[in-house]
This record gives sequence, structure tokens and C-alpha cells, in this order.
Amino acid sequence: MQSAASLMKSTGILLIVFLLLAVLHQDFWNWDNAHLVFGFMPLGLAYHALYSLVAATFWGIVMKVAWPHDLEEWADGGEQPSDVRGR
Repeated sequence: MQSAASLMKSTGILLIVFLLLAVLHQDFWNWDNAHLVFGFMPLGLAYHALYSLVAATFWGIVMKVAWPHDLEEWADGGEQPSDVRGR
């Protein structure tokens, strides 16, 4: 299990990357670009294809880092999650 400081640091980094991806999704710099990638694909489409791969990789990392393992153990019938102990 991660320490609270480590979890907060990784959560902060993930939030910053999420916000950066949200800004990069608005590719206003490609709107008027008629350049073709590989001779057939508009630059904006190629940009969004690459953006989709980066976003999918990012969300895969988010699931690996921020997944609530204690809730998963609880759902599998193991130990109760820490936030409902003592109720």
C-alpha cells in the first residue's frame, strides 16, 4: 500500500497531466493547416489519432496508480475498506 504522501504526489501529477491533455485536445493551431500526413491523412486527423493513443495510455496509467485496491479486496469478500471500519 502507498503512503499518503506518495499517493497525494501521484494524484497531483495525474491531475496536472489530465489538465494538460484537456488543453491539448483543443488543437486550434491545426484548424487551418492543409498539410497531409503520409500523403493522405489531414494533419488534424493524425493529431487526434496520436492524441487518442496518448489519452488511452494515460488512463491505463491512472487505473494502475489510483485504483482503490482496498475496495476491490472488499468486493471479493476479503478485508473491509478502511473508510467503513468502525461503523
